[in-house]
Amino acid sequence: MKRYKRSGYIVGVTLAASLVLAACTDDSDVEEGAEADESEEEAEEEDDEDDGDSDGGEEADGEPQEGGDFLISMSGEPVSMDPHASNDNQSAKARTLMYETLLNHNSDTLDLETTGLAESYEQTDDDTWVFELHEGVHFHNGEELTADDVAATFDRVLEEDRGSEAAFLFEMIESTEAVDDYTVEITTEFPFAPLPAHLAHNAAGIMSEAAIEEDEAGDINLEIEGVGTGPFIFEEWNQGDSLTVTKNEDYWGEEAYLDSVTFEIVGEDLTRVSMLENNETHVADLIQPNLVEQVEALDNAHLIAEPSLSLTYVGFNTEKEPFDDVRVRQAISLAVDNELLVDGVYDGYGEAAYGPINELVFGYDDDLEDIGYDPEEAEELLAEAGYEDGFETTLWMNDDNPVREQTSELIQDQLADIGVDVSLENVEWGAYLDQTAEGEHDMFVLGWVTVTGDADYGMYSLFHSDNFGAPGNRSFYENEEVDDLLDEAREEEDEETREELYSEIQQILVDEAPMIYTVFDELRVGVADSAENFIQHPNGTWDLSETYITEEAEVDGY
Repeated sequence: MKRYKRSGYIVGVTLAASLVLAACTDDSDVEEGAEADESEEEAEEEDDEDDGDSDGGEEADGEPQEGGDFLISMSGEPVSMDPHASNDNQSAKARTLMYETLLNHNSDTLDLETTGLAESYEQTDDDTWVFELHEGVHFHNGEELTADDVAATFDRVLEEDRGSEAAFLFEMIESTEAVDDYTVEITTEFPFAPLPAHLAHNAAGIMSEAAIEEDEAGDINLEIEGVGTGPFIFEEWNQGDSLTVTKNEDYWGEEAYLDSVTFEIVGEDLTRVSMLENNETHVADLIQPNLVEQVEALDNAHLIAEPSLSLTYVGFNTEKEPFDDVRVRQAISLAVDNELLVDGVYDGYGEAAYGPINELVFGYDDDLEDIGYDPEEAEELLAEAGYEDGFETTLWMNDDNPVREQTSELIQDQLADIGVDVSLENVEWGAYLDQTAEGEHDMFVLGWVTVTGDADYGMYSLFHSDNFGAPGNRSFYENEEVDDLLDEAREEEDEETREELYSEIQQILVDEAPMIYTVFDELRVGVADSAENFIQHPNGTWDLSETYITEEAEVDGY
């Protein structure tokens, strides 16, 4: 049974019921990935008129007015402004305002569009793609965008010595060549069907070749300041406090209405809600389920709760006993009631997950036979595996994430019912990522956003044996048949055949249970009524290209 609880008020974006095509590791749930449901309510758009004519406000005729500093209180701080240095969602939220990709995913339909830097593109043979760039586009440093910049971008991310966290997205690229000033040819080592979807990932943000050279010379630091072509320009980053970008006055497309956007780092959930209530911010990021009613009760703000491309899961270290035994993994999965988890921890704001991808993602199989909830069968499997008296284990969660803490506590209680004694351990985020990448865990709670909207990204990263550790496969799951099927699916051109292959893969992944697929979480943000045309993308980023404000928030209010 699927259950989806949604806010009836949505600003700027309505998700179509026919979505089929859209991680990254996700700490806010890092991850670096929206959906239709039979209970999805019709989105309503509320007209919010304002009689005043204050700075950043709406004129009397209802037309958007330019100006104002748009304030966003973020739950966590970005890691890097360098698209090739990190694959976390908080960095992506800021970077997508400064960097642009060749292609984009439509935020409503998730269809690929040529609304990015590529004016058009075509696949000329199985391994070759040609992209025609828009002319007259300039980087924030004044340099004009050319095919050489595109080539330099992908050469950079694939530099072996760089060890980029984003390299796995583009490792199939054999060469990127400038045919002429505005034509780029990308050749892959093998036919790679999801390439266009990968090129819409924020890690594919096109960088200035001149800026790359300056960074290498030590004249600038691209981890701190972004030099892209986007509608906003990097201004200042007071680490631990705030990050500010300002309007690009020379933007090649339609200029933004906002003068600037300031991301304020506010880790405390209640503080972000309080700031929203007191008109001290326009957006409060990551509204926890237990605070939803408080936000919905505000007179000056509303909740946007949208389905997302994000999976929360509990991973097993399949290289360690007893999790190297599929019967033990199946038993633990059978002992966890995902519906109870959605209702009890997420207050209905999410959907129980029974596989690695949801119906927003290309390749999803809605006929998947899930493992179900059956504690009695779980006990039988444990006894069959030699653990009739249960065993002791440890479940890790990252600090400052109350939903994951509550998830861990519920799982601890449910596993106790089948004789598994679970100790909970809260780990600092940076150490958490490092240690799970090294396989030092037993079980862990984490998330993955299928940013590209394609099953390849949602499963190749998490389950292929080439991606052990930091690239995504922190379960250290290895299955030769799954590897072969994943390789075949990414090289297959025919969409129907790809879907059949991904259906087969999903069933194996459910049966072998390398992780507990717990919840497809919603994206929940509180938005001031003074903010218009704020668009939340299913991949967790925000589109502020047409956002405007009808009154300023108090910058020094907290």
